[in-house]
Amino acid sequence: MSTSPAPAREPSAKQIRRWRKYLADEIAEAKLYEQLARKKSGEERQILLGLAEAEKRHQEHWRQLLGPHAEKLPAPSVHRVLLGWMARVFGSVFVLALAQRAEGESPYDEDLDATRGMAADEEIHEEVVRALAARGREKLSGGFRAAVFGANDGLVSNFALIMGMGGTGVGATVVLMTGIAGLLAGALSMAAGEFISVRSQRELLDATRPTQATLQAAPDLDFDHNELVLVYRARGLSEEDAEHRALERLGVFECDCNPSRSHAGADQAIEDPWDDHEVVGSAWTAAGSSFCFFAVGALIPILPYLFGAAGWLAVGVSTALVGIALLGTGAVVGLLSGASPLKRALRQLAIGLGAAVITYALGSLLGATVG
Repeated sequence: MSTSPAPAREPSAKQIRRWRKYLADEIAEAKLYEQLARKKSGEERQILLGLAEAEKRHQEHWRQLLGPHAEKLPAPSVHRVLLGWMARVFGSVFVLALAQRAEGESPYDEDLDATRGMAADEEIHEEVVRALAARGREKLSGGFRAAVFGANDGLVSNFALIMGMGGTGVGATVVLMTGIAGLLAGALSMAAGEFISVRSQRELLDATRPTQATLQAAPDLDFDHNELVLVYRARGLSEEDAEHRALERLGVFECDCNPSRSHAGADQAIEDPWDDHEVVGSAWTAAGSSFCFFAVGALIPILPYLFGAAGWLAVGVSTALVGIALLGTGAVVGLLSGASPLKRALRQLAIGLGAAVITYALGSLLGATVG
């Protein structure tokens, strides 16, 4: 990417400070992509190294402008430092999700000292990182996402339950027993629901998978009234492709043209009947995971009561613990969805505390009415 020549006049102190900050951030970003590339292989590794090379081209632009001022640079922005630390400690999914946002907030669009090519690079980098982050999210979208949402469900539902009971004015022991009952009931309900859902999906796959009937019936079919054409058209082939595959099945010719029309690919898929089932997963695994993650989330609100706290102390500690957990799960959901972790964390907190406030108010009203 071409860079601008050094300015004819001496840059201002403000420009020098800004350029030095840009250069420090570009160096940090290049190192970030190189660190992530070391943990990857194949195509993803090459893409990340390509991003690092682009950031190095941007570094040269600022070095040329800065001249002798390009030495002893300031520390990069806190965001870049955090990303570098996460790249060394955690997996790439969270880092890429945050890097995507950093690329999208590049100041080069509005800075006349950056070239238009550099601004365009940053826009493209955002899309590249978005695509890489999407790959990671797909890998985590099953078990990890289920864990986050399962724990969050346990947090909100059991916290709201014990707050509702607390609002009625009952003793701490009753609140604790209610929380334990809510934990068990909710976890068992989640496990049963997941088991039925996954088992039903596997049964649906069994019911919709093509069978080997075409292989068994082909020798006895009427050549002039080829019912195989209907079979293949029902499976989604065009009339022409269906006729081609049916004639091949009847042994009129070997596949000698478009391989997509051949029955070989379809037969190979049929020979491996568990491909789709592996994607769906085991019903028992799904049930066990849902039970555990819901139970972990539901345990947090009742921890103060388990350790003997009562009254407003128990309510305050429970609220604080749940608030921290909600902020954490909300931030993770934001990272996985490519949204702002802070906004999602605050939204999660507001929803959880809002549900608790409502149930506490209803419990207080009920307690006053019964009393």
